[in-house]
Formats: sequence, structure tokens, C-alpha cells
Amino acid sequence: MVLPWWKKYTLTLNEASEYFGIGYKKLKLFVQEHKDDDFVLWNGNRALIKRAQFEKYMDEKMNII
Repeated sequence: MVLPWWKKYTLTLNEASEYFGIGYKKLKLFVQEHKDDDFVLWNGNRALIKRAQFEKYMDEKMNII
């Protein structure tokens, strides 16, 4: 069973890019600059975005990425 993106706990950068409407390259740079923030989960050298925590971060801190 495959979960829809809006129900997943973590999203790949590709999924997060589409879900949040942010370009992949811009999101990748953003994650590299915020690699120790709570919304990034590292699986080895692969970054995953914690969907709900990133939504909260964007609501609180961001106007434009």
C-alpha cells in the first residue's frame, strides 16, 4: 500500500519539491543550509523532509524561499 504524499511522515526532495511548489535545486540548497534543523531527517547522505515539521517551519519563518 502506497500512502499519498499528504499522509507521509517524510518526503524525498523530489516529493517535497512537488508538494510544496519549490524548485528541486532551491530546496536542495535550502536543506544543505539547514541540515541540522528539526525538519530534515538524514538517511545516510540522503535528506528526507519531515512534512508536518517543514509545513510548520514555513508557516512560522518563511515568506519566500
